Amino acid sequence: MAKAIRIEQTGGPEVLRLVDVQVGPPGPGELRLRQTAVGVDFVDVYHRTGLYPLPLPTGIGVEAVGVVEAVGAGVKRVKPGDRVAYLSSPGAYATERVVPEDRAVRLPDAVDDRTAAGGFVKGLTAAALVLRTYPVQAGDTVLVHAAAGGVGSILCQWIRALGAAAIGVVSTDEKAAVARRLGCEHVVVSSREDFAARVRELTGGRGVPVVYDSVGKATFDGSLDCLAPLGTMVSFGNASGPVPPVDVGLLGRKGSLFLTRPSVFTYVARREELERYANALLAVLRSGQVKIEVTRTWPLAEAAEAHRALEGRGTTGSLVLVP
Repeated sequence: MAKAIRIEQTGGPEVLRLVDVQVGPPGPGELRLRQTAVGVDFVDVYHRTGLYPLPLPTGIGVEAVGVVEAVGAGVKRVKPGDRVAYLSSPGAYATERVVPEDRAVRLPDAVDDRTAAGGFVKGLTAAALVLRTYPVQAGDTVLVHAAAGGVGSILCQWIRALGAAAIGVVSTDEKAAVARRLGCEHVVVSSREDFAARVRELTGGRGVPVVYDSVGKATFDGSLDCLAPLGTMVSFGNASGPVPPVDVGLLGRKGSLFLTRPSVFTYVARREELERYANALLAVLRSGQVKIEVTRTWPLAEAAEAHRALEGRGTTGSLVLVP
């Protein structure tokens, strides 16, 4: 009998329940996986709390790594015994699962299970942000909030690999040390510095062409003040809460700014786009230009503890559940 985390109502981490589940054979175009590592992401928290509503009851978790145990009719990209990482609909917090083949990517031997599980969605997000949302160019200086966190830590390394400089914003001195190690040219500790004023100082008053902001409500207004004219505000997370309704006239008054709220699920909805960003991610991992640091792991049954740690914003790097 397989095990999975389910929620019957939205709420705090205590609503996460480990239950027995039946996992049937894969249908056409599907894979049955024995899962070896499961990524923990802020989107899981948003699903659990109801910020991003799901029909209840539901599974939770959108990424994992596993070994293919069986394939359905028409599957051509992988075979039993292959290791794959996937991004799919909620339900990844499980020991076994059936997933669509077109959402899974075969892993090279050089990338281990926990690294892939801890960084697949975050790495795809980072790839989409720096390659398409705002294509970072050599010589750019860009701003990254939560620079020591899961996506932020990948962003900072990738920005450096592209020949650009990252200004990282973090909340503590401990996280500042992590951000510097990840290649941030400058680090701002927001608990004691006005990050917008500091960014203006660091850029000679010009501001930056793009802000990557996963924090949300607490940093949104300050992030706009960091942007150069025609700059791009990329609001891609709500760690401090959702951003309130925005007066679009403000964007004009602050320099004809661009505002976008990307979701990685849109960017990789087509198979060719998933492959594009996954190949880019695997390439920078194999080259060593980007390293994914899995800083904490928990057994699947302790998913609630992983959520408490993530929501407490005391973590750095990536978090993984081990089935």
